[in-house]
Amino acid sequence: MNRHLSAKIFYAQVLKALTALTLTSLALAGCGKPSAQGPAQMPPPEVTVAVVEPREITATFDAVGQTAGVREVEVRPRVTGILKKWNYTEGSQVKAGQSLFTIDPAPFEAALARADADLASADARLAQSRRDIERLKPLYDQGMVSRKAYDDAVSAEEVAVAGVKSAQAALTAAKLDVGYTRVEAPISGVTSRALQSEGSLVEAQKTLLTTISQIDPIHVIFSLSDQENLKLRTEAAAGRLRLPKDGRFDVTVKLADGSTAARTGKVDFTDVRLDPATGSSEVRAVLPNGDQRLRPGQFVRVSLKGAQYVNALAVPQRAVLEGPQGKIVMVVNDKGMAEPRPVKVGDWAGDQWVINEGLKPGDRVIVDGVMKTRPGAPVKIADAKPATEAQAPPPPAK
Repeated sequence: MNRHLSAKIFYAQVLKALTALTLTSLALAGCGKPSAQGPAQMPPPEVTVAVVEPREITATFDAVGQTAGVREVEVRPRVTGILKKWNYTEGSQVKAGQSLFTIDPAPFEAALARADADLASADARLAQSRRDIERLKPLYDQGMVSRKAYDDAVSAEEVAVAGVKSAQAALTAAKLDVGYTRVEAPISGVTSRALQSEGSLVEAQKTLLTTISQIDPIHVIFSLSDQENLKLRTEAAAGRLRLPKDGRFDVTVKLADGSTAARTGKVDFTDVRLDPATGSSEVRAVLPNGDQRLRPGQFVRVSLKGAQYVNALAVPQRAVLEGPQGKIVMVVNDKGMAEPRPVKVGDWAGDQWVINEGLKPGDRVIVDGVMKTRPGAPVKIADAKPATEAQAPPPPAK
């Protein structure tokens, strides 16, 4: 009994809302003199309908993202010293291996000369120990030298060999330090400003000199909420939505001025983890950026395409009304009368609502003229079009 009562209340509220304009028109018409034959009969209002048919619809999902370099490297010195010179223009494009800064090499060149001398000394000691063995070996074989004296000579040679290796390692390290006074770009990309002035003392591995961003291609990072992820998986599991393989959506980026980036990209990473602070997961796309129009840190509007609604029913957005208990559409029934139909909508697809429940193939949904109708009143169909045609924009004025 309660269910029937709710339905009656629902249709009464819909009737009240949709007939307001009609009642006003009737009131205005009644201001004239009454006819001898009674009030004139108003002709049925003319409406435009869209015939609902199942079809595949391209799904588009939007998000707000931020650009970031594919690789972003912090340039730090590998030796401690005085920054002697800048070798690049701030904000310019640099190549991998290009010199960016010069650290005063004098102390390191002196250390290199010392290491070279230490190696020469170690070589001399090794040569001396080998000559000692050459002299002692025949004497030891003839019993003219003790075993201890010979063993000491052999040990001295082994120590000398180790000394040479140590000196060679020190020389290699000294050469590296001299080379590290030339701070080079580790990757090709665009530099930021220099953070240390010439003459500053910079510390190895700690002082930040500048950063380099590789921006062709460029990354766009955005997030999808847990609710959105669950919705996509649910729709896909129910067979209503076909997702692209491996989640590699096509990505289009719109900039702050409303223009669209010339080339599209692909989603190349989706994090399985959720950020506990935002309840969303990170998604990353990669886009070609040969014109360098996109720069790291820009906020952009991201559109994801590549998914398809399968056997979907959709109607133009203007055909969907807000009723007292949810969304409704007005359909023309078999008797040619307007009938309110509660519906459950899904996502937007362009300028259409995807309808999950409430409509069936062949239903005639009123698109234009809905405010002139009353539930249960006859209507005149001006032109029955498929839903795909009903959404087409009018041709431009000549």
